[in-house]
Amino acid sequence: MRMLASVKRVIRTVVPAPILSRALSVYHLSLAFLGAVYYGYPSRNLIVIGVTGTKGKTSTTELVNAIFEETGSMTALNNSIRTKIGSASNSNAVGRSMPGRFFLQKFLYDAVKAGCIAAIIEMTSEGARQHRHRFIDLNALIFTNLAPEHLESHGSYEAYADAKFEIGRGLVRSHKRPRIVVANADDAQSTRYLTLPVEHALPFSLSTYAPWSADENGGRFRFDGLDIAVRMPGEFSLKNAVAAAVLARAFNIKPHAIASALAKIDCIPGRAERIEEGQDFIVVVDYAHTPDSLEALCKAYGARKKICILGSAGGGRDTWKRPVMGKVAEENCAHVILTNDDPYDENPETIIASIRRGMRTEPEVIMDRRAAIRRGIELARTGDAVLITGKGIDPIAGPGGVKMPWNDVEVAREELKKLLRSQEV
Repeated sequence: MRMLASVKRVIRTVVPAPILSRALSVYHLSLAFLGAVYYGYPSRNLIVIGVTGTKGKTSTTELVNAIFEETGSMTALNNSIRTKIGSASNSNAVGRSMPGRFFLQKFLYDAVKAGCIAAIIEMTSEGARQHRHRFIDLNALIFTNLAPEHLESHGSYEAYADAKFEIGRGLVRSHKRPRIVVANADDAQSTRYLTLPVEHALPFSLSTYAPWSADENGGRFRFDGLDIAVRMPGEFSLKNAVAAAVLARAFNIKPHAIASALAKIDCIPGRAERIEEGQDFIVVVDYAHTPDSLEALCKAYGARKKICILGSAGGGRDTWKRPVMGKVAEENCAHVILTNDDPYDENPETIIASIRRGMRTEPEVIMDRRAAIRRGIELARTGDAVLITGKGIDPIAGPGGVKMPWNDVEVAREELKKLLRSQEV
């Protein structure tokens, strides 16, 4: 892996950027085409639903999957957490939400072979830039939202938005009929999606489904005459649920089935996942990787005293957001502990220094992530909320992109158990 990364760096240095960009585009498009041909265009033989956006993609795919399963349909699912075909589910081992090199075409082929009715796929801007969405015939696409992310990689916010929108163009190219787009009307980018030339363009907004409410224990909204309960925290969870419900209705799934499916889900791994070991304070693990998502997580826990373990800033990318993340954490939390996240080839201490520049007070810095989580748990008192952010259940990406085994949920649970045992002695 490190040798391959070194070769790529040499190529980027030697070959002029425009030529390299065009060559890579042709290469990735060719791979996507060959994969579709080799596996016989499997997307044409089942319902395929894509979900894209900056935040909420993974959670929304899980919610859509649960609703379809509630109807008795066998489903396939690929997102940043797992790959599932029927009842067989495996964790995402490649560390990419939208893998390339024939992966998605084989996934769809296996789904058809297993007898799946529908496949739900998390779709990313990086994947679209490498044409991984091409030659996948979509029935529907959900657009959740857009916030600044991957700006160094794409070159600008506008280029990032355009890369996302290529997935919308993919829906237009689909041979399926009818084609459905569901888009967050509260997001400025939704207009692009809702004006796509497809058969059904469906906006969604929480305001449409009033009365609604959301807090740290979940929420509810009114949908087609039913009060639908959501057991995951915060307004952001409610928005994901509404998006999934609107999509499901477009496929003629009854409101009672939607309500039943959503009421059964109390946790999506690594997404505002609450760790319970009998303690008298809250411990939450969340992927929160943008300033908006970090602020939304903090607000979900209201007036509670919050202790934030903050990484959320990978090496070599999105350096702009580092001080902003620090500022958001400081403004919303009583105590902030900065720690290592995904350093890649950058010095972790340089990343931490960038985050600190957005803070007026001196945060606690503990580079060892386990030690930082332990410290946050030790500081908590009755009624506090410990927010462990940035990683969720993902491995840590080190030099050369090498993935090191890691899981914030498991580590938090282990450290919490140790603390509780020590208090019993």
